[in-house]
Amino acid sequence: MCCVVSVDPLGAERVAALAQIEALTRQFDEIVAASRSSNADDEHDPEGATIAFERQQVAALLDQARRRLADVDAAVAAVEGGTYGRCETCGRAIAPERLAARPTARTCIDCAR
Repeated sequence: MCCVVSVDPLGAERVAALAQIEALTRQFDEIVAASRSSNADDEHDPEGATIAFERQQVAALLDQARRRLADVDAAVAAVEGGTYGRCETCGRAIAPERLAARPTARTCIDCAR
């Protein structure tokens, strides 16, 4: 392991990602249920966003939260494998400040640019 960084930020990040996934899944299910019980023609509704738009928006946020969880799990695996804190692109150490701000960072700031 290149840098000594507490795994606690990763644990907190994982808990937050799981909570976000749970909330978004619940919201998605509610939108789907509401659209089933509604006979409104939301495609031609002049009163704002359609149900389909809202469903897709929540689905996109859910995909993003799942990717966040995958990034956390990859960082935990890197900790366990002894490669956490090492840039996947150039192999140099990732600055502790970067890891503190973004615990799932896989690249150093130079390679991220």
